[in-house]
Amino acid sequence: MIPLPLARIAELTSGALSGMADPRAVVRGPVVIDSRAVEPGSLFVAIKGARVDGHDYAAQAIRDGAVAVLAGRPVEAPAVIVPDTAAALAELAAAQARTLTNATVIGVTGSAGKTSTKDLLARLTARIGATIAPQGSFNNELGHPLTVLRADLDTRFMVLELAARNIGHIKDLTRIAPPSIGVVLNVGTAHLGVFGGKEAIAKAKGELVEALPRTGVAVLNADDPLVRGMASRTDARVTYFGRGESASIRAEDVVVDVRGRASFTLRTPSGTAHVSLKLYGEHAVENALAAAAAGYELGLPVATIAEELSQATPRSRWRMEVTDRADGVTVVNDAYNANPDSMRAAFSAFEVLGRGRRRFAVIAALRELGEDGPALNAELGRLAGGAGLAGLLVAGPDAEPVLAGAHAAVQEAVNRGGPAWQSPGPQPGAQHLGGPPAGPPPGAHGSPGHGQPTRIVHVPDAEAAAAELAAWLRPGDAVLIKGPRAMGLERTAELVLGGTPQ
Repeated sequence: MIPLPLARIAELTSGALSGMADPRAVVRGPVVIDSRAVEPGSLFVAIKGARVDGHDYAAQAIRDGAVAVLAGRPVEAPAVIVPDTAAALAELAAAQARTLTNATVIGVTGSAGKTSTKDLLARLTARIGATIAPQGSFNNELGHPLTVLRADLDTRFMVLELAARNIGHIKDLTRIAPPSIGVVLNVGTAHLGVFGGKEAIAKAKGELVEALPRTGVAVLNADDPLVRGMASRTDARVTYFGRGESASIRAEDVVVDVRGRASFTLRTPSGTAHVSLKLYGEHAVENALAAAAAGYELGLPVATIAEELSQATPRSRWRMEVTDRADGVTVVNDAYNANPDSMRAAFSAFEVLGRGRRRFAVIAALRELGEDGPALNAELGRLAGGAGLAGLLVAGPDAEPVLAGAHAAVQEAVNRGGPAWQSPGPQPGAQHLGGPPAGPPPGAHGSPGHGQPTRIVHVPDAEAAAAELAAWLRPGDAVLIKGPRAMGLERTAELVLGGTPQ
């Protein structure tokens, strides 16, 4: 961040110095909300959460080198006392952003793919100048200003990820660091229950393009009608990406290899170049096109864009992470979060990556879907139950619709002439049905979906899922792990990769 004395921080946040705070003491960064991340020169922002109150860690933050605490009440430490620490954090970030007149702010939003696109775009902008971007998915009212405050006078690009859980959230984030380029990826089903419908989601996502100046650029997905319709909501110039002929930045001749990685011809108004992605899943093509379109608007040559996209590997954890164990078991960890759209994309990629192998999946009931939740979770179950898996683990609470949908899909397969046996139906509470899924004998490798239908088991949590998988997996198998963030299924992946849990 740009160094600031405490007196200036108090002025910018309408705060008051307390606890013998020296007004001349200078905060040089970083600004943090986790006391474990404190470094010498830090400003520790005390956030009161549902389970943890940052004010309780104020003294420890000072001992670890923080200059002061931005606090909502007096603490036993030098502090700037403000009425609302989250609002003060936003004000401080906005003030810093106003001083960075040489920095170009690029905002990325959408129902799915924000983090992957942000990572790709940050790689592209780094070819031109110093770039800051969120770590992981720092994209809300806390993560967004914390990212902005990492910028300094050398920063030339801020690639920011903007999330919304309701109307007005993205508008508030754009006030902190007004963007000149806005990228909208898609309008899907994430947080459907919170918004009440896809039209409301589109309204929220479109707040990004509404914030653009007349001199700015809106980068829109031509293949998504709700995103394409956002062109009428901005005075900025509009450029489209996608696969159709109407997109000025588009992918042609898309081919997916046996590991699920796509290659394509990147076509732009000034020429073409070949791209071979190292990212997994065909859905990565759209993310790459969005990043390419923004990079092209910044003046990057198409050859440079293609080179960077082809070299990019995942930067953020638990998003289509593909790891091969020593015994040949492939683990696909896509456990960061999930919604109906991303579930379909993950299963599509997994079908390609696991072709010809016994395949397993660990999933959990999706959340924040409102009154459509039971139906959408039943649809998820049907998707998984009809995916040709050898075994399916459904983890956690509220699993009944998922289990019912999965069993229905298995029964439909049997009715179409599949094997007569099917897995036992769902029972109340956690189930441990014991033993590996029916299929080839140990040491053999049968094709998924042949010989026996999918074995379906309900387990209570991520650890139980890992224990069940340990009994099921054989050398050469493949497993997909994906669910809502609250289930913590990345723990399943860690245990499966690290060995049998104790």
